[in-house]
Amino acid sequence: MFTGIVENLATVIATNHLRGKTYSLLIDLKGTTRDLRRGESIAVNGVCLTLVGKTRNYGNFQVIRETLNRTNLGQLRKGSRVNIERSLALNQRISGHLVTGHIDGTGKIVALQPQDDGSTRMAVTAKRKIVELMVEKGAVALDGVSLTIVDVSNSCFSICLIPYTLKTTTLGLKKKSDLVNIEADYVGKYVLKFAKRYKQMLSA
Repeated sequence: MFTGIVENLATVIATNHLRGKTYSLLIDLKGTTRDLRRGESIAVNGVCLTLVGKTRNYGNFQVIRETLNRTNLGQLRKGSRVNIERSLALNQRISGHLVTGHIDGTGKIVALQPQDDGSTRMAVTAKRKIVELMVEKGAVALDGVSLTIVDVSNSCFSICLIPYTLKTTTLGLKKKSDLVNIEADYVGKYVLKFAKRYKQMLSA
């Protein structure tokens, strides 16, 4: 479990395709390596991955085909920047919202509009089944960053990025047409599922 508060903007050192089409990521984790242990869960661009190896400041992760199909991790190359967050400790504050690290899918950035207050409004399109989980002023995680939804329609939603977020996360590096990993608020998933079951019961 994570909170969507990025701890480090890290750099990809190498990417490799392993036997069985598994994808390997070697990431420079300098700044977040203290007490890291093999087997630990770490969010990389919002994706919960297992640390399978650690050498000095470098961490190695393996990514399976399902994760590559559902996220933007397959687009990473040497030199790419990624958001890093270690898993939630029970005694820490939840400054963002509860994030599982299980990505619902990707969305495409369709607009980036700088605002007078220094923020940037980002509009994203995604599959309707993902967007229907969102509500205005609700929470969403994009590339692992906890954000508040400004507005939402059938297949599009927007968020506003403050200068700090633009500076300290990958979202400040994004361009129009780039893909972002989306994790909708998991509470909404349960509500929608229960609502659908209730509707089926009424029509039975």
